[in-house]
Amino acid sequence: MNLTTIGIDFAKNMFSLHGTDAVGKTVLIKTAPRGKLLEFFANLPPCTAGKEVCAGANHWARGLQAIGQ
Repeated sequence: MNLTTIGIDFAKNMFSLHGTDAVGKTVLIKTAPRGKLLEFFANLPPCTAGKEVCAGANHWARGLQAIGQ
């Protein structure tokens, strides 16, 4: 998978993920449970992650940075 950008929609228990390649073609549409989000990202090559602004966004940003994303 040639994933370069991924958008994350934070929710209470399930997060929606939408990934695109370098030309903007959708290559990933997935949901991930809260407990598996960092595990999912740990198995991806580094990419740009766009997050919504919400109370938990900084928490998840620190977690993604800790695994090299």
